[in-house]
Amino acid sequence: MAEQVVLLPGMLCDAGLWSAVESAVDSTVLHAQPDAPSITGMAEQVLSIVDGPFVLAGLSLGAIIGFEVARLAPERIAGFAALATNAAAPRPEQHQAWWRQAQRAQAGGFPVVVDEILPAMFAEPQPPPEFARAFREMAARIGPRRFLTQLAAQATRTDAHEVLSAITAPALVACGTADALCPPEFHRAIAARLPDAELHEVPGAGHLLPIEAPEVTAELLNRLLRRCRAMNEENDVARSVEAAGAEAGGHRRLRLAGAGPRDHRGRPHPR
Repeated sequence: MAEQVVLLPGMLCDAGLWSAVESAVDSTVLHAQPDAPSITGMAEQVLSIVDGPFVLAGLSLGAIIGFEVARLAPERIAGFAALATNAAAPRPEQHQAWWRQAQRAQAGGFPVVVDEILPAMFAEPQPPPEFARAFREMAARIGPRRFLTQLAAQATRTDAHEVLSAITAPALVACGTADALCPPEFHRAIAARLPDAELHEVPGAGHLLPIEAPEVTAELLNRLLRRCRAMNEENDVARSVEAAGAEAGGHRRLRLAGAGPRDHRGRPHPR
């Protein structure tokens, strides 16, 4: 399998989301930060930055983009990790909330919007200062323009549950038991549709798993990678057996074609 793992963060997050995780991941890591104003456009951007098959790990919006990557090019998915996410279409109240956030961000209220979103990012509404600081710093790097693009993309979401059956590669579905934004039942529904999924609910963790539980997140990703490698080895063995069988069958056909009585020069006697 390809050794590349593409990491996709959620809204208002960037590569900093994975800073305590990526060094412990047993593979080459590639960060993606798509900025198209639609989920399909974001998925196309992801596919354009990496060649061949890859393992996709997405959190929240990142996993939603991953569902669309799988719809567009399921053969490219060598492994899939869906963390703290939702495969359902947006609800009317979500559309309304995003519209209000966009209006306020455009009017200069982006920092206030970030502070209003922050309590839902962690297990506790008032998270440890280092967690709050990490989120605010990522949001500042994203900025209001890219935030508006992310909101526009969120509005184009559709229900992805039917797409999940096309992800035949090993899959990981993980969430925190204290995730108020994407609770465990969302993830049970996702895991039930994936042909080869392991579901993990991290006790006491909230939405931003790589920040709140980096060691657990890294171990889950490494476990997924081990499963992907084991499947790849099994596929290699199956292909070798198939190739050996085809070669043996070809030799038998050649022997049969040359069988029969021959004259003193080794030529077949005429029938």
